[in-house]
Amino acid sequence: MPNPMTSELPPPLTGGKLAMGSLAVALATFMNVLDSSIANVAIPTISGNLGVSVDEGTWVITLFAAANAVAIPLTGWLTQRVGQIRLFVGSILLFVLSSWLCGVAPNLTFLLAARILQGAVAGPMIPLSQAILLGSYPKEKSGQALALWAMTATVGPIAGPALGGWMTDSYSWSWIFYINIPVGLFAAAVTWAIYRSRETTTRILPIDAIGLAALVTWVAALQIMLDKGKDLDWFASPVIISLAIVALLGFLFFVIWELTEANPIVDLRLFKGRNFLAGTIAISVAYAVFFANLVVLPQWMQQYLAYPAVNAGLVTAPLGIFAVVLAPVLGKLMPKAELRILSTLSFLGFAAVFFMRSHYTTGVDTFTLVLPTLLQGIPTALFFVPLTAIILSGLPPDKIPAAAGLSNFVRVFCGAVGTSLATTVWNDRAILHHAQLVEKANPGNPNYSAALEAIQSVMHLSPGQATAYFERQLNTQAIMLGLNDIFWISAVIFVAIVPLIWLTKPARGAASGAASAAH
Repeated sequence: MPNPMTSELPPPLTGGKLAMGSLAVALATFMNVLDSSIANVAIPTISGNLGVSVDEGTWVITLFAAANAVAIPLTGWLTQRVGQIRLFVGSILLFVLSSWLCGVAPNLTFLLAARILQGAVAGPMIPLSQAILLGSYPKEKSGQALALWAMTATVGPIAGPALGGWMTDSYSWSWIFYINIPVGLFAAAVTWAIYRSRETTTRILPIDAIGLAALVTWVAALQIMLDKGKDLDWFASPVIISLAIVALLGFLFFVIWELTEANPIVDLRLFKGRNFLAGTIAISVAYAVFFANLVVLPQWMQQYLAYPAVNAGLVTAPLGIFAVVLAPVLGKLMPKAELRILSTLSFLGFAAVFFMRSHYTTGVDTFTLVLPTLLQGIPTALFFVPLTAIILSGLPPDKIPAAAGLSNFVRVFCGAVGTSLATTVWNDRAILHHAQLVEKANPGNPNYSAALEAIQSVMHLSPGQATAYFERQLNTQAIMLGLNDIFWISAVIFVAIVPLIWLTKPARGAASGAASAAH
């Protein structure tokens, strides 16, 4: 990070400045990633308060992620135009403003608009937080800087459901957004006070406006198509067909334009590199599955197990225990370890956790819910940093920022797509299981007749009431079986993408090399 008055890199921070600077940047990172998941457990409450369905309420999560993904590729251009520190602090302050707008939203339309703004201004914060932290530490401590970043980036989505549940139950859902205001103002003030003298040089560069417009067009069309598909009966709807055509043509135009543009907003030529291509696909597919499960699990607990929002959040909270404990160990292990082995262990660990969850029943107890979540912290700790190092391995230093931005864009966008697909597949599988169960629940089946008689006798219900009760139980079972399918498919996907890791060939010391190149 060159000083604007010289061409030299500013020296690493020391002492109190290093501690406070790391804290401020970490808090900004934490606040950012927290908002990717804090709304997860509040969706049923938000939907009820605003008078919309839970499926519509899920847009609060997916539109934030989609807007965030689109903004990430702009980070490089904005950094050179505005300056690294000014852009980071400005993004934090705009994030605070958009959080306040989310909190005061009177209806879903206003809330979604505020979430889109929030996701967009959050885009530059993650890549810039990495760069600022790496520039604050000596090169030999790059691993520690990356471990600190990974710890805050990992704990955010994990702490989000627990914190969001507590605030929703104890106060109101608006507070899941208001909490960002004091945190953001503190982080912005401290970052500006410590880092403003370390601002990067700026220069005016042309922006690829056509590429940006194409990117926004196909991403928006695809996301709306995925979110509205279930409600509109997918391709039986002219609206869905139109959105699919716009998304496809927009994507094809975007790819052709970016590959021929002199100053592309997204450097797609990076995908020519084996490490970047295989690593980005692996981390993006894995993140899509990981994040989608963080969304559907709390919803199921609240809607079908009658868990209060705070309890649903607390069930997911133990995920952070191993993730935090192992982060410093990983920082020391990374320079010597075989990154592909660490990533493989991560994926197999995720597969084992989701396989455990695929055996849940409607009578599942809290310990059985918590145990896989606790164990999931181990593969989570091994997830982000080794794969990021593989992705950046072998790239020249001048390509590192663009590569980090592009891989983050694909990962975050896949998280939004994965959430939409998971909720749709869950619904479809539940409908299928319901139909299969109903086939056996007919008056010609003596077991069905006996079950109805038992319900009437034990619960003192009329035949009509007993039938209605049986239907509710059958629906709950179908929902459970559909969710089990989601967990089982998730486990299979994690195993299936392991070979992608071994298509890469990271150089020795790739972790420290990538970190040093980012200085």
